[in-house]
Amino acid sequence: MHINNMLRRIPIRIFLPVMLTVLLFIMTIFLIILPEMKERLLEGKREVIRELVASAWSSLDAYARQERRGLMSREDAQRLAIAHIRGLRYGNDLKDYFWINDMQPRMIMHPYRSDLEGKDISRFADPAGKRLFMACVEIVQTGGAGYVDYQWQWMDDPTRIVPKISYVMGFAPWGWIIGTGIYVEDVHAQISAITRKTTFICSWILLLIILLSVHIVWHGVSVTRQKKLAEESALVKQEQLFQAAKMVSLGTLVSGIAHEINNPITSVMLNAPNLTRMWEDMLPILDRHHAQVGDFPVGATVFSRIRDRIPPILTGITEDARRVRDIVADLKDFARDNPSDMKDDVDLNEVVRKAVGLTANLIKKSTRHFDLVCHPRLPSLTGNAQRIEQVVINLVVNACQALPDKNCSVTVSTGSDRDNDLVFVEVRDEGQGIRAEALKRITDPFFTTRRERGGTGLGLAISDRIVSDHGGSMRFASTPGKGTTVRVTLPLAPPTSSTGDTDSRA
Repeated sequence: MHINNMLRRIPIRIFLPVMLTVLLFIMTIFLIILPEMKERLLEGKREVIRELVASAWSSLDAYARQERRGLMSREDAQRLAIAHIRGLRYGNDLKDYFWINDMQPRMIMHPYRSDLEGKDISRFADPAGKRLFMACVEIVQTGGAGYVDYQWQWMDDPTRIVPKISYVMGFAPWGWIIGTGIYVEDVHAQISAITRKTTFICSWILLLIILLSVHIVWHGVSVTRQKKLAEESALVKQEQLFQAAKMVSLGTLVSGIAHEINNPITSVMLNAPNLTRMWEDMLPILDRHHAQVGDFPVGATVFSRIRDRIPPILTGITEDARRVRDIVADLKDFARDNPSDMKDDVDLNEVVRKAVGLTANLIKKSTRHFDLVCHPRLPSLTGNAQRIEQVVINLVVNACQALPDKNCSVTVSTGSDRDNDLVFVEVRDEGQGIRAEALKRITDPFFTTRRERGGTGLGLAISDRIVSDHGGSMRFASTPGKGTTVRVTLPLAPPTSSTGDTDSRA
């Protein structure tokens, strides 16, 4: 009867907080993050068209300067300027364009509406009745430049009318207005794609949380029943509650730190690709401008000096942000207070084969000579298969990264010492080797010989911790210039402390 009552109570106590958390998570994404992302995307595109119009305006100014210097007549200067602006295109399919009208307003040039050229467009209105070209004139008269919202045909398709936002700028020497715009549907399409992906991911997260909750409920019922049957003393229960509270506090601390770091890093990783795409879209226009008018100032330098430096800078921002994210993940893993459960019946050969399969891509890229030698009839050991697999993956990745070229080999092998009830896995590479002074610190946290290539110094530290939790050892032998051999030895049964009291680590 007591167990039945417990079964009825526990699901509510566990599932209610889980469902509330999931609901808050989904609401945060769809009510806060996605709308904010839409506004940022739209603002970014508005900034892009403002800069594009400023660049096209500079082209008009270049022809006007030639007129003022007496190098050509106004008629010739305007004719050449119109031809130049008419040919300018940008965007993914190179269908986005510029147009020119004057202050009457009269259409001077429009790539897709040649029927309007030379005509009075003061009464021209969009389907909503807005006299958009008069609005452009008013904006230029008021502030010299600005944004106009209206409805217009989709690029070169006159049958499709969609909302559009344009930026217009007056060109006083000739009484012209030059402008270009963005289609709001472009932003909606990007947000829709992000929403679909987010919905798919949230669905899988929700399913995973439900499955984990069911497992936790089942495990909690089983543990509670065992505790009741065993009638543990009050002192043992008190110690268990104290330990649980300590672990919750530690988990909260680690999660909080990771959250505070991951938020700005996620923002950097989202915005850096946007900056890269903006630069790629603007570069052809800037190159044409550079070819026409020569070098021009950009900030504290000139265009020719920064042209080839901007892409590596943007790539570096993305890579460094990704590295910070990976370091945070490794720190969370390294900060584990307790070793993982050591209850799996582990087939070391199977674990090694799986680890090699997961790293097959890297192995193929790193060497033409890879050998896997698994000892037949290897005895099983008791431990955590996933953690042992993590160790093997770290060792294989390190071995591949140490190879100077694809002609050097990597060998992974397993074996056993039945007299001492031990099994082992050995990873041997023909890489660059490790100096003796570095070998002494190879498992120290944050020590790495590949700092300049993105190493964090946590991989081997975490691996050494996992092996120690299993009661095993990890031994290194290396000769600089010839290679390194790492042997991980594990007992068939884990130490008693790994499944019992682990407070000594605190």
